[in-house]
Amino acid sequence: MKAINGPLTLIIMDGVGLSTSDAGNAFTLAHTPVLDELMASHAFCPLTAHGRAVGMPSDQDMGNSEVGHNALGAGQIVDQGALLVNNAIQSGSLFNGTVWRELVQFVKQQSGTLHLLGLLSDGNVHAHIDHLEALLRQAKREGLARVRVHVLLDGRDVGETTAHLYLQRLQSLLNDLSDTGHDARIASGGGRMFLTMDRYEAEWAMVERGWRHHVLGEGRQFSSADQALKTLRDEDPGVIDQYLPGFVICDEAGPVGPILDGDGVILFNFRGDRAIEISRAFDEDDSFTEFERERVPNVFYAGMMQYDGDLLIPNRYLVSPPEIRQTLTELLVEADVTQYAISETQKYGHVTYFWNGNRSGKMAPAKEHFVEIPSDLLPFEQRPWMKAAEITDSLIAEIGSGRSKFIRANYANGDMVGHTGNLQATITAMTCLDLELGRLLKAVTKSGGVALITADHGNAEEMFEHAKDGAVVLTAAGIPAVKTSHSLNPVPFILFDPQQQVPFTLRQGAEWGISNIASTIAELLGLPSPKSWRPSLLVKPL
Repeated sequence: MKAINGPLTLIIMDGVGLSTSDAGNAFTLAHTPVLDELMASHAFCPLTAHGRAVGMPSDQDMGNSEVGHNALGAGQIVDQGALLVNNAIQSGSLFNGTVWRELVQFVKQQSGTLHLLGLLSDGNVHAHIDHLEALLRQAKREGLARVRVHVLLDGRDVGETTAHLYLQRLQSLLNDLSDTGHDARIASGGGRMFLTMDRYEAEWAMVERGWRHHVLGEGRQFSSADQALKTLRDEDPGVIDQYLPGFVICDEAGPVGPILDGDGVILFNFRGDRAIEISRAFDEDDSFTEFERERVPNVFYAGMMQYDGDLLIPNRYLVSPPEIRQTLTELLVEADVTQYAISETQKYGHVTYFWNGNRSGKMAPAKEHFVEIPSDLLPFEQRPWMKAAEITDSLIAEIGSGRSKFIRANYANGDMVGHTGNLQATITAMTCLDLELGRLLKAVTKSGGVALITADHGNAEEMFEHAKDGAVVLTAAGIPAVKTSHSLNPVPFILFDPQQQVPFTLRQGAEWGISNIASTIAELLGLPSPKSWRPSLLVKPL
């Protein structure tokens, strides 16, 4: 079709899906007159945003912001980290690879310890316990004498208080593996939102706390991870796993697993955004100034994957990350289309790095303008509006300037507040988001442009656990079980065309997913799509 007049604005409502149930549905429970009118009176279709439609191993795997923005920006279905690691373990290529062989040799020559650090979970968003168990079993086969595990507790991509289940499973395997020639133990841990797994440099203090616990062995001491978990939960009833304080496991000789010279360290997370900062702390020399490391051991450090291919973080990795080429940004740069991307810190890398096929920086600095609004450091349920108003202010100014032809924005509210498990706060977040959409769409209308409204995955629409038959799962106390993870629900896709420039409607059907959006954007801008892309969602009305 002929290119639209005015700018094209893509609005990504992070973590906002579509559910047929109102129980625990912060979307339908919120006051959302703008979204209600959009879905009732404008071209609308649901899109798949999970499972194989975004490169995950199976359709029982939730989507997430990383794979969602890869799909949105690339227009293709690319095998993602979880599937790539699965395949590398099953084929044996991981353990036959150069990095694993060199790591084993280094640890043996140095009489060192192998440390495995990562998220203890089967959420399959950042890591999977199956991968950790495969590493542990192979370490014993290789004859490594000592292995220590540093566990980051989830409660975000899985049930909010399920850490004991994963700790029991891990401890059972460690007991089975340990014998007179092999000493395998848990060494340290804590909640993923308390230590180690910061992203986008929002809170380096989290990484420093992780360094002190994992590397230096400094932290509150316990005789076992089970004792630590029980004590910390008793001291703060209602705390969910992701916010649990850190702990260090000790015996009569002191901490059982500080990281020392001659050790090997593997970060077994496969997702990049929350793995980059701790990887920098291990990899970088004296140029590292983000916090005082005090002691920097000489170790062989490797990531499960390389988390940033442009900045080469980390230097060593076990599985090659997905290669994404022919992204939408590449097409637009070649066509001389000026672009604008904005979000607050929590999702800034998603509309830039992940959107651009896991590339840092800009492909054409003169044609790309990135804006990061600093996120609050307070818990998101205390500020459920987050930075939606500030993002909208910047978008209105950019649309009014006429500078950019393609504008993309991520509103983080539905996802970040949804992860807290606080239904009332998430309802407030959705109400705030709807208010800002109303402001933004007035600017789109005034500019003579078009807007697309969608999401990268679901979350806010399913704040309670549901059984397979759709019934809400109840706790022993008879109240709904809180859900803090993403969902398997479809997401909305809305074409807002106030000037009626687009003589098309939207395709309908379960086969269409968020990877079809890139070619839709290209068509609205009057550009042909690469053959590798999924087709446009625009279709001539009957």
